[in-house]
Amino acid sequence: MAPLRCPLLLEQLSLLLPALALALGPAAAGESLRLPALEALGEAEELWGAGLPGDLPELEPECRQLLADFAEGSAALTGCLGRSARPVRLCQACYRHYRHLLTQYGNIARAVGNSSESHNCAKSILTSDRLQIVVTLSEFFNETWEAANCPNCLKNNSEGLSNSTVEFLDLFNKSLTCFEHNLQGQTIHLSPNNYTEVCKNCNETYKMLNDLYNNLQRMNRQGGESGHSAHLCIDVEDAMNITRKLWSRTFNCSVPCSDTVPVIAVSSFILFLPIVFYLSSFLHSKQKKRILILPKRIQSNASLVNIQEKYS
Repeated sequence: MAPLRCPLLLEQLSLLLPALALALGPAAAGESLRLPALEALGEAEELWGAGLPGDLPELEPECRQLLADFAEGSAALTGCLGRSARPVRLCQACYRHYRHLLTQYGNIARAVGNSSESHNCAKSILTSDRLQIVVTLSEFFNETWEAANCPNCLKNNSEGLSNSTVEFLDLFNKSLTCFEHNLQGQTIHLSPNNYTEVCKNCNETYKMLNDLYNNLQRMNRQGGESGHSAHLCIDVEDAMNITRKLWSRTFNCSVPCSDTVPVIAVSSFILFLPIVFYLSSFLHSKQKKRILILPKRIQSNASLVNIQEKYS
């Protein structure tokens, strides 16, 4: 702003000087006062054009270019994140912008001006002021990327989507296509709340998608293709949440579980365990009671025989 402000100030002074001369009187308005004033203005312009003092250095051209590249990369990544917010497509849509921004930030951190008197670009751009706006922007993008767990959708070097992510997204798109296709053919004949055709025709596709998602979760806990052990990336999680809400809430469909019979059998066994326990306890105690009473009866009969023999 300073290079623009000073010529404007000089122009204003050149306009004010004649008025000041007139106010001082006719003699001051003469050629003797006007010429030295114009010469002084010319000298000021020459001094300003010579450059700023050494204690106010501007960025070197190469540093300024690095800063401009980072600004353009930040704007591109911000626009991509905003456009991909809903439905969430951050990782698959913006990973190229993010990789490019990391490269630009790395160029700033490593760059040094060519001139011996020039300042280090990293020091001038990153740490020369309290706000450190470039560092703040870089930290914001890194935290957002990590919070979205985008590395879990990408290959190890973030060169592209992992094979499992591509497979999941392809199956997700097929599921949505199946929903849409069956809804178009169903709304003509059935009421809006009856989605029998959707549940029937898309059951297999949905089951495959759900099974793949569960497998990805298990793989991710053990460290999958990306090498990160955490939640799945936000793109996959959001896609699965959307599909499950449509399937269960909107279409009111349900998938029969293949483990239903074993679960019912085990539950029934556990439920009847107390009954079996108490029944067996009752029968066992009754049988034991009979065994204890039998000797008493035999003893009483023997005593009766002895008494009869004694008095006979």
